[in-house]
Amino acid sequence: MEFNRQNTNIKSSVAESHVIDQGLRSYMLKVYNYMGSALLVTGIVALLTFKFAVESVSPLAFTDLGQTLYNSGFAWVVMLAPLGVVLYMSFGIAKMSASKAQTVFWIFAALMGLSLSSIFAVYTETSITRVFFITAGTFGAMSIYGYTTKRDLTKFGSFLMMGLIGIIIASIVNMFMKSPMMYWIISILGVLIFVGLTAYDTQKIKNMYLASDSGELMGKKAVMGALTLYLDFINLFIMLLRLFGQRR
Repeated sequence: MEFNRQNTNIKSSVAESHVIDQGLRSYMLKVYNYMGSALLVTGIVALLTFKFAVESVSPLAFTDLGQTLYNSGFAWVVMLAPLGVVLYMSFGIAKMSASKAQTVFWIFAALMGLSLSSIFAVYTETSITRVFFITAGTFGAMSIYGYTTKRDLTKFGSFLMMGLIGIIIASIVNMFMKSPMMYWIISILGVLIFVGLTAYDTQKIKNMYLASDSGELMGKKAVMGALTLYLDFINLFIMLLRLFGQRR
């Protein structure tokens, strides 16, 4: 009888573990799908915006839309709008429904496309494409590592966040100093920090999964997880573009 009871308990544990694994895979797949879709929206909006913003690429000549987006005070609104949406989602996610969180996330992705459209005026499309695939490969490798590793990466979190705050402050300072050397140092450190954050955030998002979560809560977790990884990808892309992008 005792043996049968133990055997039943083992089977029950295996079945429960299988359910959790299935649920975790579904949850992570949803995170990556949201993130990938958001990157697609950003890319399409950025490219279309640039096409309508320029009359010619060589020499570079802007339309009225381009002048408004890139050479006026409205450029600051375009640049800071995505940050406002991120703050809104971060502080307001508890009061949002999952469907509203998704809608706000798509709006954010479109605003990012509007903001990032200016890179086409600075770098060649060939180099942007090349750096995008370098970023995708690097991001994919580090995200897989973060998902599969048994090593606890939480101890690196505070170090990475301090590094992130450091490069933000250094970037603001360099807006006034305009030092080429600091520009390169910030870019190199930025690549290292966002490579680390990709693995760290992936593990953190994975550990956020609870099989007992309701569908609504799971949906909101998936959206916030996608937002986190999206920001890691975009920032890694920008840092690599600074290093390897070919200017027009």
